[in-house]
Amino acid sequence: MAVIAAALGSGSAEAAVSGYYDSVEQIGVILGSSEVADAVHQAPIGAISNTGTRKDGAKEWTIRVQECDLKVYLIPVLPDGPGKTTYRLDIPGSCE
Repeated sequence: MAVIAAALGSGSAEAAVSGYYDSVEQIGVILGSSEVADAVHQAPIGAISNTGTRKDGAKEWTIRVQECDLKVYLIPVLPDGPGKTTYRLDIPGSCE
Protein backbone atom coordinates (compact mmCIF):
# COMPACT_ATOMS: atom_id res chain seq x y z
CA MET A 1 0.00 0.00 0.00
CA ALA A 2 2.84 2.42 0.87
CA VAL A 3 4.45 1.66 -2.51
CA ILE A 4 1.26 2.66 -4.33
CA ALA A 5 0.95 5.88 -2.32
CA ALA A 6 4.60 6.73 -2.99
CA ALA A 7 4.17 6.07 -6.71
CA LEU A 8 1.06 8.26 -6.89
CA GLY A 9 2.72 11.04 -4.90
CA SER A 10 5.78 11.11 -7.14
CA GLY A 11 3.86 12.18 -10.27
CA SER A 12 4.44 15.54 -11.88
CA ALA A 13 2.27 18.45 -10.73
CA GLU A 14 1.76 19.24 -14.41
CA ALA A 15 -0.30 16.05 -14.75
CA ALA A 16 -2.94 17.35 -12.31
CA VAL A 17 -4.95 19.03 -15.10
CA SER A 18 -5.98 17.57 -18.44
CA GLY A 19 -4.24 18.77 -21.59
CA TYR A 20 -7.41 20.60 -22.64
CA TYR A 21 -7.66 22.63 -19.44
CA ASP A 22 -3.91 23.26 -19.40
CA SER A 23 -4.08 24.74 -22.91
CA VAL A 24 -7.13 26.81 -21.85
CA GLU A 25 -5.01 28.16 -18.97
CA GLN A 26 -2.19 29.04 -21.36
CA ILE A 27 -4.46 30.75 -23.92
CA GLY A 28 -6.14 32.66 -21.09
CA VAL A 29 -2.77 34.02 -19.96
CA ILE A 30 -2.05 35.19 -23.51
CA LEU A 31 -5.48 36.75 -24.14
CA GLY A 32 -5.55 38.40 -20.72
CA SER A 33 -2.20 40.12 -21.18
CA SER A 34 -2.12 43.85 -21.86
CA GLU A 35 1.55 43.37 -22.84
CA VAL A 36 0.52 41.03 -25.69
CA ALA A 37 -2.16 43.53 -26.77
CA ASP A 38 0.47 46.28 -26.87
CA ALA A 39 3.00 44.06 -28.67
CA VAL A 40 0.51 43.44 -31.50
CA HIS A 41 -0.57 47.12 -31.46
CA GLN A 42 -4.14 46.17 -30.51
CA ALA A 43 -4.58 44.41 -33.90
CA PRO A 44 -7.29 41.75 -34.17
CA ILE A 45 -6.04 38.20 -33.62
CA GLY A 46 -6.33 35.86 -36.58
CA ALA A 47 -4.98 32.75 -34.84
CA ILE A 48 -3.18 31.52 -31.74
CA SER A 49 -1.11 28.36 -32.14
CA ASN A 50 1.11 26.31 -29.88
CA THR A 51 4.27 26.12 -31.97
CA GLY A 52 6.74 24.24 -29.78
CA THR A 53 8.84 24.29 -26.65
CA ARG A 54 11.92 26.39 -25.98
CA LYS A 55 15.08 24.66 -24.68
CA ASP A 56 14.33 25.89 -21.14
CA GLY A 57 10.89 24.24 -21.20
CA ALA A 58 8.87 27.39 -21.93
CA LYS A 59 5.91 26.71 -24.18
CA GLU A 60 6.06 28.66 -27.45
CA TRP A 61 2.88 30.20 -28.84
CA THR A 62 2.48 32.22 -32.03
CA ILE A 63 -0.14 34.95 -32.20
CA ARG A 64 -1.00 35.78 -35.79
CA VAL A 65 -2.27 39.27 -36.57
CA GLN A 66 -2.49 40.98 -39.92
CA GLU A 67 0.87 42.73 -39.57
CA CYS A 68 2.98 39.92 -38.11
CA ASP A 69 3.34 36.65 -36.24
CA LEU A 70 4.31 37.36 -32.63
CA LYS A 71 6.06 34.61 -30.67
CA VAL A 72 5.48 34.52 -26.92
CA TYR A 73 6.61 32.01 -24.32
CA LEU A 74 4.83 30.66 -21.28
CA ILE A 75 7.11 29.56 -18.47
CA PRO A 76 5.49 26.90 -16.27
CA VAL A 77 5.16 27.77 -12.57
CA LEU A 78 4.55 24.54 -10.66
CA PRO A 79 2.42 24.64 -7.51
CA ASP A 80 4.05 24.01 -4.13
CA GLY A 81 1.60 21.17 -3.49
CA PRO A 82 -1.43 19.75 -5.24
CA GLY A 83 -2.88 22.09 -7.82
CA LYS A 84 -2.57 23.23 -11.37
CA THR A 85 0.43 24.63 -13.16
CA THR A 86 0.20 28.35 -13.87
CA TYR A 87 2.28 30.30 -16.37
CA ARG A 88 4.47 33.39 -16.47
CA LEU A 89 4.56 35.21 -19.82
CA ASP A 90 7.77 36.08 -21.69
CA ILE A 91 7.37 38.37 -24.72
CA PRO A 92 10.77 38.84 -26.35
CA GLY A 93 9.59 41.14 -29.18
CA SER A 94 6.71 42.97 -30.75
CA CYS A 95 5.17 43.62 -34.13
CA GLU A 96 7.04 46.38 -35.93
